[in-house]
Amino acid sequence: MVELIRTNSDNADFRRLVALLDQDLQLRDGEEHSFFAQYNKLDKIHHVVVAYQEGVPAGCGAIKSYAPDTMEIKRMFVHEAFRKQGIAMRVLSELEKWAEELGCSACVLETGKRQPEAIRLYQKSNYAFIPNYGQYAGVESSVCMRKELKYDAEAKASL
Repeated sequence: MVELIRTNSDNADFRRLVALLDQDLQLRDGEEHSFFAQYNKLDKIHHVVVAYQEGVPAGCGAIKSYAPDTMEIKRMFVHEAFRKQGIAMRVLSELEKWAEELGCSACVLETGKRQPEAIRLYQKSNYAFIPNYGQYAGVESSVCMRKELKYDAEAKASL
């Protein structure tokens, strides 16, 4: 059974999973890794989801403010031993739900062309390709995507 917890970047299990993610990305990105690593610091991430399978940290993801009504998906990762079990989709869905609860109407993200499994996950989750934004503009190996959320400002106001 998968359990999802909401936490922040101080969570030790999140930090261990991100260390594994960074190892994987270093292999995939090669010489470009240091460019991307500078944008993946953990010190300012207040919204983290960690997935546990039978009590073992299996995957993670985070959201970080991008614009007043938009969150950026960051640090998505599932440990190799737990892949192909729907954990990434569950983490992503929980992050989107949390973004909606925070009053956001969209999520954006950047992933690499060398991460086809991530691109498939986001496409399956209804993310659409957008022009590369911010620091990723002009970066050939980057892919940026966006999803409009079902956030309902009127419903939230009536709570």
